[in-house]
Amino acid sequence: MSRFRLTVVISQAQGKHPQRRALEEAIVTALFGDPRFEVSVIPHLYDLEADHPARLFLQSIRGDLVVLGWLYPRAIFWVLDRDGVRGLWGETRLKLPEPAETGESPAATSAESQNSNSELPPADKLRPPPPDRYIYCLDLRDAEQAEPFVAEIQRIYKEAAARAAQQQATKQPLLAVGLRIRPSQNDAGEANGQPDALAFSAEELLRPPNRRWYPVIDYSRCTNCLECLNFCLFGVYSVTADGLIYVNHQDECRKGCPACSRVCPEHAIIFPEYKSPAIAGANVGGIDGLKIDLSKLFGGADALKIAAAERDRELVAAGRQAVGMTVGIPKRQAHKPPAPKDELDKLLDQLDAAEL
Repeated sequence: MSRFRLTVVISQAQGKHPQRRALEEAIVTALFGDPRFEVSVIPHLYDLEADHPARLFLQSIRGDLVVLGWLYPRAIFWVLDRDGVRGLWGETRLKLPEPAETGESPAATSAESQNSNSELPPADKLRPPPPDRYIYCLDLRDAEQAEPFVAEIQRIYKEAAARAAQQQATKQPLLAVGLRIRPSQNDAGEANGQPDALAFSAEELLRPPNRRWYPVIDYSRCTNCLECLNFCLFGVYSVTADGLIYVNHQDECRKGCPACSRVCPEHAIIFPEYKSPAIAGANVGGIDGLKIDLSKLFGGADALKIAAAERDRELVAAGRQAVGMTVGIPKRQAHKPPAPKDELDKLLDQLDAAEL
């Protein structure tokens, strides 16, 4: 039996930040020459267009995969999914969740539910199941030195190699009776029309892409309610013949505008480069199921009004008429009766009384 090899991909930071480049290079140097790993470096994952060699390479990878990038792990996972690089969520141990995150961790709960046999979210029912392989996502902002990342990659290798050995062992009886069984890990590349991993030169993989801005859907959270489709007036979203919401014209999205993410009732829309961690894909949740926006704590408008204002700003910039709260407002918000005050409401009242 040949030695198991684990593919490790490092997604570079945008720009040429010296400290970030140094960390990327240190990880590559630590893994270079180790026969257990196949290491590749690509540009910033979020910026890859459909025909970029790095994206085609990712689509052709078979088996388990480790991706390191300058994004939250949940964002990395769903950008890959959007690009046709699908798999099961691989648990990592590089950074323990904060106490506030343990109750409802989007990266963990969303992907773990995908891995389990539990009821799939409505949107995920309309998609083919992911290949039987694991994708591990690491945020390069979680440590300043290469050692923690290298140690975690080595731990992942042991886990993945043991799983591959177990899968191989269960197939031996079938092989003994003369049945030819392809490794299940090949399914990932073959699903994208690539039975073997594509080979590109380092120069081809690192071809500089243009910076992009578009929403990414977390299908493990999406209920296919279509509120994003109704709210966005720039034609970014469409539905498939089966009725599944998806990002169709991503480059029509207005740079810097995350309005559709604010109106999503399940917080399933990610803008990986946005300044707010909750919108960028961080492991943050709400209080009693409510999405918390700091602007609410300091006398600002609520998330829906912010979204409408952001949309109006982009409409006017494009030479179109502002529509305010008259178009695409989620039905769940219409004629909503006032609810009893909870702990958050009481906190807001205290802040108002303090006249901050």
